[in-house]
Amino acid sequence: MDGGVTVVTNPTVNVRLTSTISTFEHSRRFNRGISIAEFKGKLEMVVGTQAPFMDLELFSVSDKFLQKLDDDNALLGSYPVDDDCRIHVTDRSGAQQGEFSDVSKVEKFEISDNAYDQRKDSMRSFLKKQRVGRFNDEEMAKKSAQLAAREAEEKEAAGAIAVGNRCQVRVPEQPPRIGTVMFVGTTDFKPGFWVGVKYDEPLGKHDGSVNGKQYFECENKYGAFVKPLNVTVGDFPEEDYGLDEM
Repeated sequence: MDGGVTVVTNPTVNVRLTSTISTFEHSRRFNRGISIAEFKGKLEMVVGTQAPFMDLELFSVSDKFLQKLDDDNALLGSYPVDDDCRIHVTDRSGAQQGEFSDVSKVEKFEISDNAYDQRKDSMRSFLKKQRVGRFNDEEMAKKSAQLAAREAEEKEAAGAIAVGNRCQVRVPEQPPRIGTVMFVGTTDFKPGFWVGVKYDEPLGKHDGSVNGKQYFECENKYGAFVKPLNVTVGDFPEEDYGLDEM
């Protein structure tokens, strides 16, 4: 030994990559022994810019500009490239930022429902083979029967409720509420039978109107629509909340 110092550096380096045509930052590890020309070739698949149109700038870990990587024959390791430094790629091809990530510009593949139904390699074909969901006739028939029975039960319950009835409303996971029936029947906002109730307290959601249509009238936040099976009619006198007391 002649007393000299030998410095051994890691043969690879991890760098952060940014570019003028993307808002994303990538992190990749490269061999310090490759040339800048080879380095640009590897960057093509990362940043989407062709090597001949790349200008490279080196920034420190704290994003301070250091120098340009402008010698294609020089080795990457000949520049002060340290772990977690940043190399910024400027695209000189004229591409705009976001051009390669804007899916609105991608031509969409469209297929008719009938043509899709004929395909053997589709998700629909798989569901049919497995008889899942709407492709299970037995299950769908069972659900249809349950829905019909539920609708018949709701219609019967609605028939026993009249406008003007005092009632108690019990909705799962909510406290019981007392009010007056203001509407019974079908609506435009949802199928089935509904009961419009004016609560004694401001525990409702509206003034009797939904989506611009007035089904009954009451003060705002006193009105609500509930399913007939949640309504019990009877002698439910309006409570005295002591509003006349001092």
